[in-house]
Amino acid sequence: MSSTQKKINSLRQVGTHTLAVVLTLVLTVTGLRSFPQILSPLLPVDNSDIVTEPSISSLSADNPDNFVVAAVKRVGASVVRIDTERTITNPFSDLFFDHPFFHDFFGKEAFPQLPREYRQRGQGSGFIIDRNGIILTNAHVVSNADQVMVSLRDGRTFKGEVRGIDRVFDLAVVKIDGENLPTAPLGNSSELEVGDWAIAVGNPLGLDNTVTLGIISTLNRSSAQVGIPDLRLDFIQTDAAINPGNSGGPLLNERGEVIGINTAIRAGAEGIGFAIPIDKAKAIQEKLARGEKISHPYIGIRMVTLTPEIAQKINQESNTDIFIPKIDGVLVVQVMPDSPAAIAGLRPGDVITEIDGTAIISSDQLQDLVDKSQIDQPLQISIRRETQTKQLWVRPKELPKMSSF
Repeated sequence: MSSTQKKINSLRQVGTHTLAVVLTLVLTVTGLRSFPQILSPLLPVDNSDIVTEPSISSLSADNPDNFVVAAVKRVGASVVRIDTERTITNPFSDLFFDHPFFHDFFGKEAFPQLPREYRQRGQGSGFIIDRNGIILTNAHVVSNADQVMVSLRDGRTFKGEVRGIDRVFDLAVVKIDGENLPTAPLGNSSELEVGDWAIAVGNPLGLDNTVTLGIISTLNRSSAQVGIPDLRLDFIQTDAAINPGNSGGPLLNERGEVIGINTAIRAGAEGIGFAIPIDKAKAIQEKLARGEKISHPYIGIRMVTLTPEIAQKINQESNTDIFIPKIDGVLVVQVMPDSPAAIAGLRPGDVITEIDGTAIISSDQLQDLVDKSQIDQPLQISIRRETQTKQLWVRPKELPKMSSF
């Protein structure tokens, strides 16, 4: 190869290297302009347009993906465990077993001595709604309790005083002596919709501070459908896990507001729990805290909503001579003996169409009107009895004492 050719090749190599260096510098400058955060800390950088990732604490409070964390932090400290003790009298009489004849004939070992009384322990949940120690829970958690002990999440324990109990709504108020206690914010159950988030907090099966998540499965589930006919409630149904010990604890919405009080589970079912709407508790909790009795008017009938289609089916399939008019209203199925309805002359097969001039189209509507009525204040009830229209006057009375718990 000639010396001239060697010089040309050398110049080509130098040009190639020079072009590579220039391209590298161009790419580096372009990259630094696009991503200034990778510059050396010694260089001034304008961070005004840089979006930083939120911290974990800010995610918990603001990111909707972590609303459960925020809700529990807002309410968790106000949720309490309630331990109760009550004295149970043995229902079996010892007189029969103590008779000498049976001891001599069978031997004393055949009839072991049974205690006349024993102590029964129970556990439930509740939540503080006032900084001075007012707690909401279920009536069945504290009913007939001789001793009530309340434990806070921070380890403090207080002796509880049952201020008021309403068995019809299964609600109770317990008072503890405290100051500046954590409280749970109360929401509005009237604003709920099926599909809303539901967070259950409580102490199920002795496992303190347990949280479960689900949705509102349905609203206005009647106590009769739930299997507790003695109560007069329309429950919130949820698939958030509720177990024994959850009773009395709060059901929360996604904002950490109490929308219900966990109350019951359906025997044999999974993923079905029930809660008392918080609006029902808000309406009576102050009276319960003062020890006042809650009035529950009743007229004494069992009833179902009637439509023309249902009436036609009943008339076709019924073996009785009663003709049910094909109208909208509430069909009286049973009348309790000596009840206000019986005294007024209501009969099975009657269809209630109006109360005090208000058209009645459902049993829930009728029950709500009776609930809002006054004891001994007459209600004018319009009925259809087969082909006749009648006007009756019913005076509601106080609902007889329940013996469920």
